[in-house]
Amino acid sequence: MTGGTPAAGALPARSRGVIALLEENCTACMLCARECPDWCIYIESHKEPVPGHDYGTGGDGAVPEPATSQDGDGGPGTGPDPARGPAGRGRQRVRNVIDRFAIDFSLCMYCGICVEACPYDALFWSPEFSYPETDIAALTHEQGRLREWMWTVPPPPAYDAGAMRSRGGPADQPRE
Repeated sequence: MTGGTPAAGALPARSRGVIALLEENCTACMLCARECPDWCIYIESHKEPVPGHDYGTGGDGAVPEPATSQDGDGGPGTGPDPARGPAGRGRQRVRNVIDRFAIDFSLCMYCGICVEACPYDALFWSPEFSYPETDIAALTHEQGRLREWMWTVPPPPAYDAGAMRSRGGPADQPRE
């Protein structure tokens, strides 16, 4: 073993070491933090507008025509109807952006509930299990350090022979 990495074949395939974060997949939905029985996951985020989806536009940047009354009598009902906004107008699209994602491994009991609860596959088990620290505060890994563990995450195991895919058909048969 070198640097906390086990020799090939020394650990079972689903061993639990340290939790790695794939930031691109994380939407800051907080499911992992809410499901954690130890409350050792800390997430801070803010909302940012989605580029290309300006307020009041249909996403292509063009402002739609305002809705008008359907009376057509030339009276007070003609012109824009304030009760009905322009077609396509609504709230501006926003997305959560992570400011802080940290896991306190001094509290973590390595149950894996956070990995299983993540609907976006942003958390993974790494087989790295040796990350000693002399200070207990250093066991709180911020998102930069959690990202560094991603290179140690092994690829998912192959399907068992004859296993069914989620969309039908055996996993060992190529799709057409």
